[in-house]
Amino acid sequence: MKIKTTLGVAMLSILGAVNGNAMAAEKLTYYCSAQEDWCQLMATGFEEATGIKVNMTRKSSGETLAQLKAEASNPKGDIWWGGTGDPHLQAAEEGLTEVYESPMQGELHPWAIAQAESANNGTIGIYSGALGYGYNEEVLKANNLPEPACWKDLLKPEYKGHVQMANPNSSGTAYTTLATIVQLFGEDEGFEFMKGLHKNINQYTKSGSAPIKAAARGENTIGIVFMHDAVKQAATGFPIKVVAPCEGTGYEIGGMSIVKGARNVENAKKFYDWALAADVQSRSLEVKSFQVMSNKAAKSSPMAPDLSKLTLIDYDFKKYGSKAERTRLLKKWDDEVSVLSQ
Repeated sequence: MKIKTTLGVAMLSILGAVNGNAMAAEKLTYYCSAQEDWCQLMATGFEEATGIKVNMTRKSSGETLAQLKAEASNPKGDIWWGGTGDPHLQAAEEGLTEVYESPMQGELHPWAIAQAESANNGTIGIYSGALGYGYNEEVLKANNLPEPACWKDLLKPEYKGHVQMANPNSSGTAYTTLATIVQLFGEDEGFEFMKGLHKNINQYTKSGSAPIKAAARGENTIGIVFMHDAVKQAATGFPIKVVAPCEGTGYEIGGMSIVKGARNVENAKKFYDWALAADVQSRSLEVKSFQVMSNKAAKSSPMAPDLSKLTLIDYDFKKYGSKAERTRLLKKWDDEVSVLSQ
């Protein structure tokens, strides 16, 4: 009897361990580099759709790339969603992401597939958006400032202390700004532009969308951001005017990547496929996110910037998303721009 009881206890322990492991597997550690409200919507939406518990961390794309590097020997995350594509491409190049070809790829725009192909399916495009800036019309008027229309307008001395952008080391938006200016004007003139702009910057923020949020609150005048982030503030009711710079501008392809060595890789793949579905991407409108989504059938707002009507540069994602070029440009910005007095 004692032997039977012992065996019974052992069997229950084994079954408990199996069930415990099964339950433990039904979770997902999710790194998000998009807007906080959109990140939350995606987390709760996936939980509701699958029953898989999501543990979310929101950081800018530059910070998340740094976290993936730091955790490479013992990965904590499973999926990285959102943020500019350049850091995702660098992560893929450095072997920090899993190769995965989603069965949803046939529903996507060619630019999203091209992003995946350039990284050997180590990442994929989930949305696109053009770079620009926005300004608070009331603050501009109160300070008797002219309305800016071009990149070079931002160098005017009257804008000293009225311009804000993020730090390109932490923000994908700001790195895209740096790479855009270099491609638009050439490297020498581009860095002269960044030096001139530095004189007018009141703060380098950590997050890419922070400058336009500050402008919306009246704490800043002009914020260099992706245009859809400025549209969001305008749509919320703030006096924000959105500007597509007259010289032309760069754009982003937001990325999604599965973390190399993910503990919950099958759940990460489920999220990956789910996040590429048209109905899921259409939910971006619920949180006033105005990017062009990668699924061709996803709904878009009439307020979203029409990329076909903008003057866009031929942004070299492969070059400026590479580890070597990102490292070089960021070091040059640190050495030649950030150290200057204002």
